[in-house]
Amino acid sequence: MTESISRVVVLDQPLPAPLPVQRVEVRRITIEPHTALGAHVHNGPVFGNIVSGSAIYQQGADDEPQVLHPGDVFYEPAVDRITRFDTEDEGVTFLAYFPLTAGQEATLDLV
Repeated sequence: MTESISRVVVLDQPLPAPLPVQRVEVRRITIEPHTALGAHVHNGPVFGNIVSGSAIYQQGADDEPQVLHPGDVFYEPAVDRITRFDTEDEGVTFLAYFPLTAGQEATLDLV
């Protein structure tokens, strides 16, 4: 039976500091075609994986933009400015995972 199961690590992301996670909120997020979200920050780390469509993702202003496709994963560090998460012709749907501490609600602030 175990021969028919494949397990591949696609992201192993260390966090910059210990995080006392009480819960993980998972959101299905859909962004329409030709949407430029703009620079933004989150109040906690965010992990995501693309379900359909694609997005141009750029973490820092000096980082190379990359195009994320279905199956790709990404990490957005807490309070670090994310430069781009833009869609082109097809839009994007992704699952976003928000590890949250006691009493914390996930936020996104445009900067």
